Amino acid sequence: MLREMRFGPALLMSAILLAQAGSTLQYTRDSKMILPKDYRQWVFLSSGLGMGYTPGAQDAANPQFDNVFVDPASYQAFLKTGTWPDKTVLMLEFRGSDNHASITTTGRSQTAVTDIEAHVKDSSHGGWAFYSFGKAGQEGTLFPKTRDCYSCHEQNGAVDSTFVQYYPTLADVAKAQGTFKSTGH
Repeated sequence: MLREMRFGPALLMSAILLAQAGSTLQYTRDSKMILPKDYRQWVFLSSGLGMGYTPGAQDAANPQFDNVFVDPASYQAFLKTGTWPDKTVLMLEFRGSDNHASITTTGRSQTAVTDIEAHVKDSSHGGWAFYSFGKAGQEGTLFPKTRDCYSCHEQNGAVDSTFVQYYPTLADVAKAQGTFKSTGH
């Protein structure tokens, strides 16, 4: 009994810290999202080049790459169900591009990070939401619900409010599961 009382709280605190350390989705006390340190080790879904959603959104002479990563647990759940579970985190990393890197004479390669964003499904924070981390921020600020990205994703997302139509392997899964919504594109 003495041993339980003496070591019980310490063991409990260790378990809590381990659970937090393994958790993908974390927030600060003021509801900013904490940047997952290992997101580049997550499942890589896709990369786009020069993708813009409004006319003039991208510089055609110097287009950006966007790389999309998803936490492994959500990816595994999607493969089974064709939908995203609660606590899904999709990380979007924007990078510049260069057409004169090293020995290449054609094509473009990725350069430095220009922005990092997250698309998060968290019922305890109101459902799907977007966070901006800037170029190297450790805390993401919630996009206001009035931003066009919310309505655009709701109208054009192939699964939930996500652009699965741009992730070929997951589009096939969603179609097979009957969760894929045709967006007309």
